[in-house]
Amino acid sequence: MVAGRRAGAVRLTPRGSRALPSYVWSVGARPVTLPLIRHEPPADRETARTERSHAARAKSAALRAASVCHHVERHEAPEHVVWKATHAARVSLQALAVLSESAPDPAADSRCARNAAAAAAQAAQMGQLHDGESETAVAACRAALGASQAASAAAGRAGLGVDEALNTAADEAEAAAVAAAERAGWMRPGQRLPEMSAGLRSPELMAMMHF
Repeated sequence: MVAGRRAGAVRLTPRGSRALPSYVWSVGARPVTLPLIRHEPPADRETARTERSHAARAKSAALRAASVCHHVERHEAPEHVVWKATHAARVSLQALAVLSESAPDPAADSRCARNAAAAAAQAAQMGQLHDGESETAVAACRAALGASQAASAAAGRAGLGVDEALNTAADEAEAAAVAAAERAGWMRPGQRLPEMSAGLRSPELMAMMHF
């Protein structure tokens, strides 16, 4: 494990004026618990804030995806819906694992957060497909897509993970996606999810999560 990252259970904690809710969860194939992100003391407060932003968004997006997966499983959705939601959840968890296990890098971390949010948006589409055209399901899917787009902008060429305005917009979009998912009944604050496999993690797949 790279210096600067320490092992432990993942926990989302409130932060900032637009704090993301706190969730406790774990995933594992054997099982394995994802490491808690611990950075060496950053050079300045802005760097620390940027690192926390990407990490918290990636964790939150992965939890949204896993929550939708368990939602459609519990309600016995059609097999193809469950399969696609499960695949999306695993991709989001893989992106979070790469971020957790890599040395801090704003651009790379923002791309991991982007990939987690994109997978969460795919899971949300399965949630809406199962729930139908209910107002809350449609709104949750739309919010998930918005979070994915905002995370993509923060990680894009214009932001490269260090643009404060784009990072703030992505944080706010993620918080909105969480709130919408809660209203749709896909997740709730403080929930603890069953362990879920992140699937196979080849070096090639892990490298792709940074791009």
